Amino acid sequence: MREQYRSEDFTEKDLAADPMDQFAHWFRQVAAGGALHEPNAMVVSTATPEGRPSSRTVLLKHYDDRGFVFFTNYGSRKGRELTANPYVSLLFPWHPLARQVIVTGTAARVGREETVAYFRTRPHGSQLGAWASEQSTVIGSREELVGRYEELAARYPEGEKVPAPPQWGGFRVVPAAIEFWQGHENRLHDRLRYVREGAHWSVERLCP
Repeated sequence: MREQYRSEDFTEKDLAADPMDQFAHWFRQVAAGGALHEPNAMVVSTATPEGRPSSRTVLLKHYDDRGFVFFTNYGSRKGRELTANPYVSLLFPWHPLARQVIVTGTAARVGREETVAYFRTRPHGSQLGAWASEQSTVIGSREELVGRYEELAARYPEGEKVPAPPQWGGFRVVPAAIEFWQGHENRLHDRLRYVREGAHWSVERLCP
């Protein structure tokens, strides 16, 4: 199970001055190509204060010069871990293009207004699901979960405004480093990493 990656060179001269501009460039290429289902899917890795890690796939919902935003139940495992230990890693595994983007940084909750504004854009069923699921907690059966959902659907029928759950909201990951990984033949991959130095970014090349 080995593959030779064939792609164009990726060198320092190809990089944007700011890593978020470089991310936007790659993301547009990935999203436009149609080779990936849900190109905004990313692996979020968190850890307890004692260093016990956990990972899961979530969807990136927004990015700008301030960082990367996703939404979750604050009582979930990742929510609790980020509250206790804000250090986080994001991985965008764009395998069909032999590319990865790896972000390391810290996470903080977004403002309530931003959370509510995003919640309003979610489909009605997803809004109800955010209320029905006490994410990461043990539940007796799927029937119990569906029952909770059906009770909410009766209380808030389609077309009726669903309030944003108080325990649900966004995290913004502020990057300290962002690595852009491009695969090549013979495992001579390009790995270019931006590292934050105060208000500026430096770029370093890593051995593959």
